Amino acid sequence: MRIFIAIDLDNEIKKNLSRLILKLNKGNRNIKWVKNQGMHMTLKFLGEIKKEKVSEIESALLKVTKEYKSFPLRFKGTGTFPPGKKVPRVLWVGIERCEILKSLQSRLEEELEKLDFPKENREFHPHLTLGRVKTSFILGPTLSEFEKHNDTDFGEMEVNKITLFMSTLKPTGAEYTVISEFELK
Repeated sequence: MRIFIAIDLDNEIKKNLSRLILKLNKGNRNIKWVKNQGMHMTLKFLGEIKKEKVSEIESALLKVTKEYKSFPLRFKGTGTFPPGKKVPRVLWVGIERCEILKSLQSRLEEELEKLDFPKENREFHPHLTLGRVKTSFILGPTLSEFEKHNDTDFGEMEVNKITLFMSTLKPTGAEYTVISEFELK
């Protein structure tokens, strides 16, 4: 099974981001947009694991979430990966600087490393993927519109849990199923 740990978004944030996608989409088939129900902010991608490993992962998540209280998270601005390229691969919405989020993600990395999940080599860059570029053909107008939202505030939500998801790859795109949720104290 293919799994990851994420923050599921509240409905208001999903609604705001869906409006942006609708505005950007306008028939552009060169970008694979994230569906409303699939919107989340990944904290750690674990990849393919054996089902038997889930309980160990859940124990680690329970341990970490007991250390944190709920906290606000603001979604603001847009950007691309790789940054500054004419032809990006990913279009994303940013997360306003949040030390609690960075600390939570770092603690998850520490606990999961004990279970043989290697730490990320890259620095954690909190973001929410909105779309993946399939081809750069006629991407210019969409990118121009996207860049107009570099400072847009998409709202704030209270993070009160993290979720362990299973990802199933299908021809229509990835489908996410909640395995378990962990409340922050």
